[in-house]
Amino acid sequence: MEDLTQLSYSVDTLYFLLMGVLVMFMAPGFAMLEAGMVRAKNTSEILTKNVALFAIASIMYLLVGYAIMYPGVGEGSWFPILGSLIGDEHTVEAVLASGGDVYYSARADFFFQVVFVATAMSIVSGAVAERMKLWAFLVFAVVMTGFIYPVQGFWKWGGGALDALGFLDFAGSGVVHMCGAAAALAGVLLLGPRAGKYGKNGEVNPIPGANMPLATLGMFILWFGWFGFNGGSQLISSNITDANAVGQIFVNTNTAAAGGLVAALMLARVLFGKADLTMALNGALAGLVSITAEPLAGTAIQSLLIGGVGGLLVVFSIVAFDKLKIDDPVGAISVHGVCGIWGLFAVCFTNADATWVAQLTGVVVIFAWTFSASLLVWFALKSLMGIRVSEEEEYEGVDVAECGIEAYPEFSRMG
Repeated sequence: MEDLTQLSYSVDTLYFLLMGVLVMFMAPGFAMLEAGMVRAKNTSEILTKNVALFAIASIMYLLVGYAIMYPGVGEGSWFPILGSLIGDEHTVEAVLASGGDVYYSARADFFFQVVFVATAMSIVSGAVAERMKLWAFLVFAVVMTGFIYPVQGFWKWGGGALDALGFLDFAGSGVVHMCGAAAALAGVLLLGPRAGKYGKNGEVNPIPGANMPLATLGMFILWFGWFGFNGGSQLISSNITDANAVGQIFVNTNTAAAGGLVAALMLARVLFGKADLTMALNGALAGLVSITAEPLAGTAIQSLLIGGVGGLLVVFSIVAFDKLKIDDPVGAISVHGVCGIWGLFAVCFTNADATWVAQLTGVVVIFAWTFSASLLVWFALKSLMGIRVSEEEEYEGVDVAECGIEAYPEFSRMG
């Protein structure tokens, strides 16, 4: 029995770590997607944001974020109590004494959670691209990953008030994706649109990205990494029931992405008369975000429909935000925010334990907390150090102004 327990513990720890590595691989996915969707003159700066935010998230979540999100006390509370960092690692005696309640290494759990918080922060970088000061963004990343994200994460995944209410969010349509989108929206509203994006008479001037092959690669990397995002959230796979669950999660995740891409591509053809690659890319991501709240309970056909609705919503949302003059260069707020909300409500159609009251409460609470806290931080940064580069620096490109290095030195002046 002891040998079997140790084997199960080892298998589940390895599974958890490998899923975490897949989620970490989403970091270059975000970096490539965003680098492809911005103009050539802003590429190095967006890449700097992405590599730096991952490092900041790793440090802040280690120092304070994990202890806030998983304090081990305060069950059902709105007020997290600071825990003890990662805590002690499990011993053989502790695992055996748990009666089967300890499945994997505490360090594996921390690693899996830290790559999630980095994902939430990556959502912000694309929405504020091409006109935000690099260091203002990085200071915000410190607060977001160390404090804002962990508090709302505690409410659901740390056993807090939303979890006690019955709010369901399997892998983070709300806790990760809507949270990141709410923080991004607060920043975008204070930042304002890029120069030349909107005309005086309300016309929308497209600003195409510099590298569609790179953006497409980024989308596929994210699609690939999402199997770890959703599959890893099953937490264990060392028994028949959980192994079958992981298989279902993989199938549902893949199907939702496919449904989102096809739906967005077809709607773009109807609305614009052409196949829009950027809408197709965002459609796949919209499908993935939509299924993340519940990738297990539904069937593959239900997942196809959920992803398809997400693909339709993201096209309408991107168009609507442009009409409202809310400039989001990569469509992050639409993909992760609008479709994150849809995904949380879609749970009610596939999981019998879900209630509309609990899901609506979760949406309102997570959005309200993240948006208001982020708006306060962005406003403080705007007052203290400024958050937007000058008109001249925006025209020249933030690669030169913020990083001193151009991604495409031969062509950037044409971007």
